Amino acid sequence: MNHRLLVPLAVSLLLLTGCSAPAAGSNTGASSPKTEETVEEVVVEPLDLTGEWKQTNSNSEDSYQTATITGEQITVDWVNAADSTKAVYWIGSYVAPTEDTESHSWDSQGDVAQMETAIMASGDTAKAFTFKGGVLSYELTAMGVTMTVEMSRQ
Repeated sequence: MNHRLLVPLAVSLLLLTGCSAPAAGSNTGASSPKTEETVEEVVVEPLDLTGEWKQTNSNSEDSYQTATITGEQITVDWVNAADSTKAVYWIGSYVAPTEDTESHSWDSQGDVAQMETAIMASGDTAKAFTFKGGVLSYELTAMGVTMTVEMSRQ
């Protein structure tokens, strides 16, 4: 009778140990790939227009305008490269973009106190600036002629 109990017990043990063996080709080591997705947070910076700009549509290689945008100010100067001279045209406020965008416009409020002593300065109290397609532009009126100045970053 003891033999009758041993055979089913032996068969049961064989079946149990066979089920606990890893399947062929399975990866049970510590280096198993994770199925969880990693989500990277993308930080989008606002459009940055700070820096140096130079007029691209001047009629002369030696006479043009340049602009410097810093923090909360834009300064535009007349430049005469032949004489190595520079004169203030505009000093005013700069309102930076708050999002990543392809274009930006702002109304610059002129610093009248600084511009009133500059002979070549604009007489305007405000000036509209636009950035679009990599070009900074604004209207300039001098000697009764109005034109749109276009600048690119230097």
